Amino acid sequence: MSEDPATTSREGLLHIPSWARAALAVSSGVLLALAFPPVGASLLAPVAVALLVLATYRVRAGWGALLGLAQGAVCFAILLRWMSVVGMDAWILLTALCAGWMALLGWGQALVTRLRWWPLWVACLWVAQEALRDRVPLGGFTWGRLAFAQTATTLTPWAAIAGAPAVTFATALAGAVLALLIIVLVVRGPRWRAWAAASAAGLVLLAVAGLAIPRPTDGEDGGGPARLTAAVIQGSVPNLGVSTTDDRQEVFRRHIAETVALGQAVADGTATQPDFVVWPENAVDFDPFADTAVAEAITAAATAVAAPVLVGAIIDAPGDPTMIANVGIAWDPVTGPGDLYAKRHPVPFGEYVPFRSLIAPLIGRLDRLSRDMMAGEQPGVLQVGDARIGNVICFEIAYDDVVHDAVVEGGRILVVQTNNATFAGLGQPEQQVAMSRLRAVEHGRAVLVAATSGISAVIAPDGSVMTEIPEGGAGALVVDVPLRDSLTIADRLGAVPEWLATAIAAAAVATALVRRRGSGV
Repeated sequence: MSEDPATTSREGLLHIPSWARAALAVSSGVLLALAFPPVGASLLAPVAVALLVLATYRVRAGWGALLGLAQGAVCFAILLRWMSVVGMDAWILLTALCAGWMALLGWGQALVTRLRWWPLWVACLWVAQEALRDRVPLGGFTWGRLAFAQTATTLTPWAAIAGAPAVTFATALAGAVLALLIIVLVVRGPRWRAWAAASAAGLVLLAVAGLAIPRPTDGEDGGGPARLTAAVIQGSVPNLGVSTTDDRQEVFRRHIAETVALGQAVADGTATQPDFVVWPENAVDFDPFADTAVAEAITAAATAVAAPVLVGAIIDAPGDPTMIANVGIAWDPVTGPGDLYAKRHPVPFGEYVPFRSLIAPLIGRLDRLSRDMMAGEQPGVLQVGDARIGNVICFEIAYDDVVHDAVVEGGRILVVQTNNATFAGLGQPEQQVAMSRLRAVEHGRAVLVAATSGISAVIAPDGSVMTEIPEGGAGALVVDVPLRDSLTIADRLGAVPEWLATAIAAAAVATALVRRRGSGV
């Protein structure tokens, strides 16, 4: 990590006016936002990284932080525009939080671009920024990871080797090398040309090698049947936006009706008999353990379709009636409720209010959250009929550890129960499906996405979308899906690659700080 010799030579300095650097940072933010759904122009992600590298290249660290802040503010304001439905203040505050992490990234890039092999350190910095943002504060916020913009490119298969952090690393490295090539065109130093040529060749090899990573599609029978027929129910909702759960009885009725209709279609011979059925999050916004009528209605629906149903419900938290729990319940038509998974990662300010006594009086709409949601403690592994399911709920699909645990603890297929009707038409459902596609490749599992109002989808273990119901639609997806037992390398490594890249990034920044202090820059 010694200092690049070109730094001390006149030809090694890249002169970019301050206004141009600011324009590069803002442009980077726009392009990065467009790389994600609903636009989904994946190839813009490395270009956005390159523009931010050029903007922060060897500037003073404080200036780099401001440029990173500008990039993050623009990117997340566009990417998270669906938060405006909750409130303009929520949209602005969440954007500011994410932009703060990008300021830290810009600060780091300004430092490490003074070292040899800086494209590698830049790539590690992107992984480190995401590792911290995904955890701090209050459990973090994972939207906008570079990996989630790469669900159908030659870099996607690297998720099976080292998870989402590997895809982020590869994407950021591609952008950093692109920036290096641009600098070479400007500087034209002989040492730079050789380095750039080697880096470009390595990057091509990385992309091509990704195509050689296997992405299985067949089922395995080591832990049960190799294939089963799954049904995903999307009942739709009577209205959208923040009031979507106001008519809870109607939402429940619609999911009952779609399930009964599927049972009738099976009886008529126009649909295949499912082995199990999946309902979305909040399909049952009543506690079936406390309401006998609700429980009987669920049992009747399961009986009509002649299959167990994975029910998404809100219940009184076990052991604490002052709280609620967001759960998936395996419901058998004969024996009733069985295995239960409680959401491990509730959303702050969406499902519980941190520091309630201080904050709730200041924000009136938090009165809607009259009871906090309890966080579950166990991985979401449920037996639903013959299917051993790895269950995650809504935003949990974005968190590496929650999905990882559901697979390594025995989930042979992944199920995402979600209710994103609040954000319909604003890109959030498409972004969530993109995350599910990456998880399919990362863990070698088929993924069933069940949404109240869309998008519901069935995703193969190779990340391809087999079928889906669009936003606003209602119906059932009945698909023969593979169940698998093998663990990917990413499953076995867990968070090790992410923390290794973070440690390397920290070492690079520390080295740059020491050298800067020694040189008096």
